[in-house]
Amino acid sequence: MPTIDALSERLTEYLDQQQIQQVRRAYFYAEQAHDGQRRKSGEAYVTHPLAAASILATMHLDHQSLMAAMLHDVIEDTEVTYEGVHSQFGESVADIVDGVSKLTHLEFETKAEAQASNFQKMVLAMAEDIRVILVKLADRLHNMRTLGAMRPDKQRRIAKETLDIYAPIAGRLGMRDLQVELEDLAFQAHYPMRAKYIRRAVVQARGQRKDIISSIQETIEQRLRQEGLKGTVTGREKHLYSIYSKMKSQNKSFAEIMDVFAFRVVTESVDDCYRVLGAVHNLYKPVLNRFKDYIAIPKSNGYQSLHTDLFGAKNITIEVQIRTKEMDAVASQGVAEHSHYKVYGDSDNSDSAVGSYKRARKWVQGLLEMQQRAGNSMEFIESVKEDLFPDEVYVFTPKGRILELPAGSTAVDFAYAVHTDIGNSCVSCRIDRRLAPLSQRLENGQTVEIITTPSAQPNMAWLNFVMTGKARTAIRHFLKNQQRHESIDLGRRLLNQFLSKYGSNADEIDQAKLLELLEEAEFKSIDDLLEDIGMGNRQAYVVARRLRPESEEEAGEQHGSPLSIKGTEGMVLQYAKCCRPLPGDEIIGHISAGKGLVIHRTACRNIGHLRDDPGKCIYLEWFEGLKDEFVAELTCQVESHRGIIAELATVATSMGADLQEIDIEDHEGKLAKVHMELLVKDRIHLARVMKKIRVLKTVNKIVRP
Repeated sequence: MPTIDALSERLTEYLDQQQIQQVRRAYFYAEQAHDGQRRKSGEAYVTHPLAAASILATMHLDHQSLMAAMLHDVIEDTEVTYEGVHSQFGESVADIVDGVSKLTHLEFETKAEAQASNFQKMVLAMAEDIRVILVKLADRLHNMRTLGAMRPDKQRRIAKETLDIYAPIAGRLGMRDLQVELEDLAFQAHYPMRAKYIRRAVVQARGQRKDIISSIQETIEQRLRQEGLKGTVTGREKHLYSIYSKMKSQNKSFAEIMDVFAFRVVTESVDDCYRVLGAVHNLYKPVLNRFKDYIAIPKSNGYQSLHTDLFGAKNITIEVQIRTKEMDAVASQGVAEHSHYKVYGDSDNSDSAVGSYKRARKWVQGLLEMQQRAGNSMEFIESVKEDLFPDEVYVFTPKGRILELPAGSTAVDFAYAVHTDIGNSCVSCRIDRRLAPLSQRLENGQTVEIITTPSAQPNMAWLNFVMTGKARTAIRHFLKNQQRHESIDLGRRLLNQFLSKYGSNADEIDQAKLLELLEEAEFKSIDDLLEDIGMGNRQAYVVARRLRPESEEEAGEQHGSPLSIKGTEGMVLQYAKCCRPLPGDEIIGHISAGKGLVIHRTACRNIGHLRDDPGKCIYLEWFEGLKDEFVAELTCQVESHRGIIAELATVATSMGADLQEIDIEDHEGKLAKVHMELLVKDRIHLARVMKKIRVLKTVNKIVRP
């Protein structure tokens, strides 16, 4: 069991006596605050914050982090307040403790929305001070180490939470050692039988592999001595959860996973890393396309190393990782290593650690941007989970800048990674100087150029293929705003339509009446009211009657001109598929809740029962300057013969109609019914197409449904 004296002794390695004294004072403060409290195991509660601080001490974290670890539960579990911690230990420590306290309820037993909302709090706390998550990870690690005192069902819940959230965050921050321990502990708690069998198989395999590992290790060491290169060679053990994950994801047997022997070479300098690489490639034959240079192009969490796969003696596959001592420290502790170098001020050796820290900060800032744009907590947490499990590809901008993206990313992901405005205005792309679809998946080493235009805007179809949370959140944010603007515009037009019957409009509304209505409906502004009308959730004629001038009577309600349809209303206007209205048709609008305005032909049977309801229908007219294309349907009765489909398609396209779909429904002897979907400009254009098709000898009848 750790003691404060033992911890103080360890801290002399990198903290001065005044800082150690502050850590001790925080411990005694926590001991007094938690007096009488016990853990499930029966130990005094203060042993937990002491253990969390000890974990951070192994990472050489600064004294404020250690003090916060000692105090991380006092606000949550005792009478101590934020102000109390602030007055005793300062603002930085109090803010970290407060940030950690807000994360204590990140639990899966609560509703999904509440859990997602708490995750948002974590991101906000991390953005303030990244040490918040480091203290929380140390707290979680000690809880996982002592999980056996909990009920089995609670063990499984906490283990799942650890695998889903905390272990990936540790990995994303480059804290490999902590991530591995969290994963193995959570794996054993969540899948005890699977962990037991894999552990037993590993122990058995280790005995059989011992001689082979020793032989390969000795051979590599001997080659390094011959080349005059310094380096420590060690055999790398795969941890249990890694073995299980690979067996599951790659659909491989235990024997196939364990047949790969892994070694790590830690050397003095970057130059030595490449020299060692040459030495091992001379010793064993490299596997084609299995070399990765993470020194020249670090991973997004700051990880740097050379990776190579080799064919060893007796057809054994060998994995070798080559890195410097500083890279090895950052690979183990990631962003936490930054604090250690900061204390010593070792500028020569701190590049990797500072790089890791900067990348972590950049990632957290990216999360913050996503959080601000996300529509709700669930949308946000889904985006973040996708970002927590990256298998990166590295691509280049035309100017040679390297961008890292999750595997499977497309040019749209790339565009949003460069800048949100680039993503919102992209229309096409060039991959390695050749035009390519925006949905094409990117591969390592490709150069991507995005072509933009100011009038472009995101497409809802992009959501089907984008991979990054940033792209998905930005697209949804844009579409949501676009829908709001269009809903407000349509709502204003609908309200003006009915107010005009009273000789008024939306700009001349009595403000007292408007404020009363907004308060009653719990809206903050008139835009919220107009959006509700535009989306069909509130009837425009009812609102107009509430807001009409006092002098106007009901008798005037029958007058007013039809609403003009411009075709640019976008997401809040839909053309009914049952009757496919075209410019030139008499039209009527059906106000549908949540969808906005659905346009039908006046003669459409589906709208008949609603035609006289002013709350549901509104008479419309086409705007004269429409230039859009509209979908029209035709049904032809034809004499069936080979080539009839091609014949009909040729005639339709010759008349400037874009054929979208054509199929034969049924046959009655030699007669067949053909359905066609065309893009035409208006009713006159469709009539010309029908006239041209009707003159074909094989066409007996053609109608527009």
